[in-house]
Amino acid sequence: MMKTMLFEKSEHIATITFNRPEMLNVVNHEVLEELSDVLDQVEQDESLRVLLITGNGKAFVAGADIKSIVDLSVLEAKLFSRKANVILSRMEKLMIPVIAAVNGYALGGGFEIAMACDLRIASDKAVFALPEVKLGIMPGFGGTQRLSRLVGPSIAKEMIFTGRNITADDAKSIGLVNQVCSSEDLLTEAKRLANKIAKNAPVGVSQSKLAIDKGLALDISAALDVEIEAFSVCFATEDQKLGMRGFINKEKDIIFKNS
Repeated sequence: MMKTMLFEKSEHIATITFNRPEMLNVVNHEVLEELSDVLDQVEQDESLRVLLITGNGKAFVAGADIKSIVDLSVLEAKLFSRKANVILSRMEKLMIPVIAAVNGYALGGGFEIAMACDLRIASDKAVFALPEVKLGIMPGFGGTQRLSRLVGPSIAKEMIFTGRNITADDAKSIGLVNQVCSSEDLLTEAKRLANKIAKNAPVGVSQSKLAIDKGLALDISAALDVEIEAFSVCFATEDQKLGMRGFINKEKDIIFKNS
């Protein structure tokens, strides 16, 4: 029985909900452990095609639980940061797409969790920030690296050096979020996007994700080789035959088998 989050599955889509609304869903060791356990379930479930992540209450995740880390030693801080980074890297490298439905405050570690997702949909009440410098520290869950890759080093440095908040509309304007909608429509829109993805060939989607993510760390020549390999893998699947023959025969609503 999990204490800090909810996990549910509906057909090919799973949803993780951070569930400590009275604490604005802040992250501590227990939250990280439970997130790791949930990722174990996601990794082992071959029926899943999309993962949604959101939060209950006024926050997506409002950062780390400061009371739990204020007295950490240098070594303890290193271990805490490493633990969080290992877990978020696992989430980032899932073979299925991960969508963050950001319902409110996404601050510090919460913002870093959202950035480790493939796509982000934000409610019009969402607020994003990496305010760690105001607490005498810096981002430690991958924020310096992912933010600079998402929006470029100049904007990332300004946000991190100032620790300022940005609105959902600001986040969309700099490419941090894919879509902004009302709070009432957030989960509906996130699930609509998840269903659009889930209807497509799972291997095609997962190989596309792999090629994009792996290719970003390479020069263009090596990255194109990654795409060539990923493209060819699709031709070992039954879904490739279903999709292409269905197109040729003008079939509609092809149901892919993930095989």
